[in-house]
Amino acid sequence: MKLERLIKNLSIDTTSLPSINVDNICTYSPEVNQGSLFVAIKGFTTDGHDYIQQAVNNGASAIISDRHISNAVSIPNIRVGNTRAALSKIASTFYNNPSKDLNIIGITGTNGKTTTASILYSIFKANGFKCAQLGTLGTIADGFKTTKTLTTLDPVSLHRTFREFIKMDISHVIMEVSSHALDQFRVADVEFNVGVFTNLSNEHLDYHKNMEDYFEAKSKLFQMLKPSNTAVINCDDKMGLEIAKNSKAKIVSVSKQSNADIYLTNLISCFDGVEFVLNYGNKKIPITSSLVGEYNVENILCAVSVALSLNIEPDIIQKGVSECDIIPGRMEIIKLKNKSTIIVDYAHTPDAYKKVLHTIKRMKPEDSKLNVLFGCGGDRDHEKRPEMGKIVEDYSDIMWIVPDNPRTENIIDINNQIIKDLKENSFQLFEDRGKALKMAIKSLSSGDILVVLGKGREDYQEINGKKINYSDIEIIQGLV
Repeated sequence: MKLERLIKNLSIDTTSLPSINVDNICTYSPEVNQGSLFVAIKGFTTDGHDYIQQAVNNGASAIISDRHISNAVSIPNIRVGNTRAALSKIASTFYNNPSKDLNIIGITGTNGKTTTASILYSIFKANGFKCAQLGTLGTIADGFKTTKTLTTLDPVSLHRTFREFIKMDISHVIMEVSSHALDQFRVADVEFNVGVFTNLSNEHLDYHKNMEDYFEAKSKLFQMLKPSNTAVINCDDKMGLEIAKNSKAKIVSVSKQSNADIYLTNLISCFDGVEFVLNYGNKKIPITSSLVGEYNVENILCAVSVALSLNIEPDIIQKGVSECDIIPGRMEIIKLKNKSTIIVDYAHTPDAYKKVLHTIKRMKPEDSKLNVLFGCGGDRDHEKRPEMGKIVEDYSDIMWIVPDNPRTENIIDINNQIIKDLKENSFQLFEDRGKALKMAIKSLSSGDILVVLGKGREDYQEINGKKINYSDIEIIQGLV
């Protein structure tokens, strides 16, 4: 694509630009080759502006930056106010605005994004839609090699993937939208048809600094929606009501109570799953799911509400929900030969801990012991560590405190913050997660439950900047 056409939406004077072909867009200088447009992005640890000369040396045809470069470069250097925002526009233009040709459902919230997306994907498949799912589990679509990346892709990868979907005749895309992605303009030029809000609780405050900024980031998805679009809002979360006030889209409110457009009655919840009646207008739909926990009821409600807004028939919705029998790493239940149980869940926020542990505590046999193995990530919110420790202490009989992606922090320091407000002798500390998990499993008696929190289906530990092979699931499967 000609450079002039590529940057036409950046409000830049292009009259003095030479006629240059751009073959690809890069933000990482080692990937630059002949014909690349290099966009300099300031990150958290490095700044792309420091690598402009390397990009030029590698053959870049032009540079996008947000400042004057002191050392003159031999190719066009186009200055913009925000290179992240520019990258989003450029990526969409380069791939011929692919989101316009897709039906895109964006799901945001602290917890429940992946489960809601997976349920909706199952419903879409049951309805015969050729669809795709993007998020924490990777890119999922028939005929597409599943790959794990960020929860929300960078703009270039995202719009390139959309274009590939169109070539595969995919019509509907369900994507998780993180607060980081919204704040960093990764989805600024995606045309969403439906936005979904699951909930909001303390998370990512190492990045957003406070809950107000975190809320504002999440709200951006709904401010992007047009009056012809739909916003599905969980109004059991008070922040959902605030989001609804600031969106021009048609609001569909969902609730476990009766004060919403779509709500439930006759809820039954046990270790075998949930049953309830979904009510909307004068209609009722019986729903049965093997997903465990009342918090999953909220996820089902959100997914079903999207399906109803797209006029999918109730019997198809019932089929799709029932066929979504497991979400990898989300309340995965593994039965042991001695009649004890292991439950693996990706929960890594205080709110998710409360929901998961409350559900399990309520359902477990009265005389069984509840073991919880957990840890807190390094280089993330320090303030939530003692809070998460207290939550686990309130619900558990035995606590196993272990590493969970310590990153660049010392695991001993992280563990000491977790136990700051705990009673003595209520926990065991470990610097080796695998060793602790094996010990915890071997300690289980008949009827006992071990809840393994934090990593879900992750297959690595992030330590000192390196990802080291590690899997809770593999260890568990090797012992059962």
